[in-house]
Amino acid sequence: MDDADRQLLRRCRVRLVSELQVAPLWDVLLSRELFTPGMIEDIQAGSGSRPDQARQLVIDLETRGRQALPLFISCLEDTGQTSLASLLRTSSQAAKQDPKAVRPLDPIPVVLGPVDLKREELRMAKQYPSKPIPGKLTSEVPRPEDIGSGGVSDVRAQRELRRNADVAYVLNADPCGYCLIINNMNFSSGLSTRSGSNVDCEKLTHRFRLLHFSVEVKCNLTSKQMVQALMELARRDHGALDCCVVVILSHGCEASHRQFPGAIYGTDGCPVPVEKIVNTFNGTSCPSLGGKPKLFFIQACGGEQKDPGFEVASTSSKDRAPGSNPEPDAAPFQDNPGNCDQPDAISSLPTPSDIFVSYSTFPGFVSWRDPNSGSWYIETLDRVFEQWAHSDDLQSLLLRVAHAVSEKGIYKQIPGCFNFLRKKLFFKT
Repeated sequence: MDDADRQLLRRCRVRLVSELQVAPLWDVLLSRELFTPGMIEDIQAGSGSRPDQARQLVIDLETRGRQALPLFISCLEDTGQTSLASLLRTSSQAAKQDPKAVRPLDPIPVVLGPVDLKREELRMAKQYPSKPIPGKLTSEVPRPEDIGSGGVSDVRAQRELRRNADVAYVLNADPCGYCLIINNMNFSSGLSTRSGSNVDCEKLTHRFRLLHFSVEVKCNLTSKQMVQALMELARRDHGALDCCVVVILSHGCEASHRQFPGAIYGTDGCPVPVEKIVNTFNGTSCPSLGGKPKLFFIQACGGEQKDPGFEVASTSSKDRAPGSNPEPDAAPFQDNPGNCDQPDAISSLPTPSDIFVSYSTFPGFVSWRDPNSGSWYIETLDRVFEQWAHSDDLQSLLLRVAHAVSEKGIYKQIPGCFNFLRKKLFFKT
């Protein structure tokens, strides 16, 4: 689905959720092959009330290809919901005549750092970001080279932090916990083979074993098999363990979300939302991991945009190997996803805690992978963990990874994370 249709659906979502009658739609959606039987069953099972089912249907509609909106309008007309059909058709035609009529939702700015700033102070903060504003508190993010200098006092401070259960998670169990790696390389749905992913998988298998995790690897899983593997892990008793790690290596795409952006493709070409993956391990679904850190590392594209970067005073090409030809892990929304089940996103979830989700790239952008040496993100993650996991906490490690990956290649990439941890996390080395 193109961006204009997606934005249109989001702007009309309140009225659609309020008025859409889903019961007469199911058969029509099936006959037009807009949804599969499994997808409809998931919506009905996961969302009890009519408004919840309508909301999930509209969200899932965004993943059903370029013709999804006109087909959905026809379904509305066939079921006598002419007012909603007219709303969508009129809005769609207006958008084609005037693209500004349906524009992306305006983002709400979140100011991190200076607080309670007046208009002039905000202007100065944007224009001179490195200049402190008198009387205002700012959050300082250390540069990667400033973290963990390795001095005696530095080492002593890190040891004290590790022992303080009030500020750092305690990882005393051996093994610390389970580490599940899902490595999707070969796809039956027309998506390209992810050459080099086996290199990533081998590196992380070795790395997390050294970090005292019990590592399990599952390769080439369909979307259903991915969900089953995650649920099987979540149902285990983690009572005697201190942590849990999930690594997913696959193609990815953009997806509607409430908490965590993006979706990961199974080998059948059906996407599993990241927030469904993460929330399989929340306090309700996995009580034995309650209060314990749950870490997710995702090597997949967040979209299809390629970032050419912007010019700075000096650039480095040292990370671009001669003759290398990096590939993206992007996969667009598909026009004909085939007859397969697409797991639905959970509509209502408790606030996540003790969760850390690390993405290989910024939402909406591709993630680069070299067929010979593996992905930029995993290669760097492994190297940083090898050099610094003995001294740095997880956030500092990922800051180093982001800094190193951002300097690679002609097209650019920068990893990011969603952090809901309550304490610092130091790996057991």
